[in-house]
Amino acid sequence: MSSGGRAAQLKHTGLRPGWTTGACATAATTAAYTALLTGEFPDPVTITLPKGQTPSFALAVESLDAGPASGTGTGGTAGAAAGPASGTGTGTGATAGTGAGSATAGVVKDAGDDPDVTHGALIRSTVRLLPAGSGVVFRAGPGVGTVTLPGLPLEVGEPAINPVPRQLMREHVAEVAARHGGTGDVEITVSVDNGAEIARSTWNPRIGILGGLSILGTTGVVVPYSCSAWIDSIRRGVDVARAGGLTHVAGCTGSTSERTVTELYELPEIALLDMGDFAGAVLKYVRRHPVDRLTICGGFAKLSKLAAGHLDLHSARSQVDKGFLAALARTGGASEALAAEIAAANTGLAALRLCEAAGVPLGDLVAARARDEALAVLRGAPVAVDVICIDRAGTVVGRSAPAGPGAEGLPGA
Repeated sequence: MSSGGRAAQLKHTGLRPGWTTGACATAATTAAYTALLTGEFPDPVTITLPKGQTPSFALAVESLDAGPASGTGTGGTAGAAAGPASGTGTGTGATAGTGAGSATAGVVKDAGDDPDVTHGALIRSTVRLLPAGSGVVFRAGPGVGTVTLPGLPLEVGEPAINPVPRQLMREHVAEVAARHGGTGDVEITVSVDNGAEIARSTWNPRIGILGGLSILGTTGVVVPYSCSAWIDSIRRGVDVARAGGLTHVAGCTGSTSERTVTELYELPEIALLDMGDFAGAVLKYVRRHPVDRLTICGGFAKLSKLAAGHLDLHSARSQVDKGFLAALARTGGASEALAAEIAAANTGLAALRLCEAAGVPLGDLVAARARDEALAVLRGAPVAVDVICIDRAGTVVGRSAPAGPGAEGLPGA
């Protein structure tokens, strides 16, 4: 959707958009570098996002730390007045200094009306001058994670500051340098207050980002309930599994289904994709980045939606179709009377129990149909698929045989 389309949609729904951690880090970096060169923090600080929006951010933190007045050494400046590149403090050189060794600015993330775990987090950027020619160097401060597994868009050992936010910060550093006589050679340390604690409720530990949060954002804008961070985590989970040499991954709707899959297949943690309601996100990404085998495991009611052709399994966006279940049960031998009871059932689980009592394998039928819908989305990608339906206790109530390319040699095919 275009930015105009998103704006119209949000206006229609009354939901307020917010700003990504990457946008907040860019704003904080812009303010800190400006203060380092001029001695004054712009407040509010305005940045330009990739699609041209120019939001302004109020500063929650601003601090200038004293450094060597001569500006010599790694983190020095060129003195109190404009000086030559050597930093002697006289003449008209490339760096206008303030005598500060570093500057820190902080912005509180506003995620708008999105239920984002990082809403309200304080994102800080500390900028320190480097010798000419050093470029822009990124560091992970407290609360920002470090990459420890291959497969992510960053090298192992790098701070978890994603490529688009890095580019956005580089661009704003260059603009500030051009405006105020700097070289643009800086070290940027991004930190997030309580980021390590917040990260425990994200995918980061599972995909090998340890010690804190990731600094994210491709547009800089958080669209409420787009769940873009969750979907991005699914994609990164597939990437990490593939880079780790895994050939079997599992898309799971929650912790109970993860436990079931682990018990059945003894998969390592990095093979478990917390897909939640986003079956479509898993299937579409695996279509482009195949693995040999994909197991989908979840509650019977949710997977009955996939069986009926829904790729978003959230209750607000798809419903259990008892008429569909009744028709499916007929293919498994259900009488017309039983089919009528199924169609009138209060819940999908109630329909399942009716079939269990009558000896009709509705769970297996749903699993097989959900597998076939998944294969249709995969469009011939070299991925074998099987589906497991469970009840709330984690008991398997339906299971399909694996099917698709390469399934012939798998147990149960």
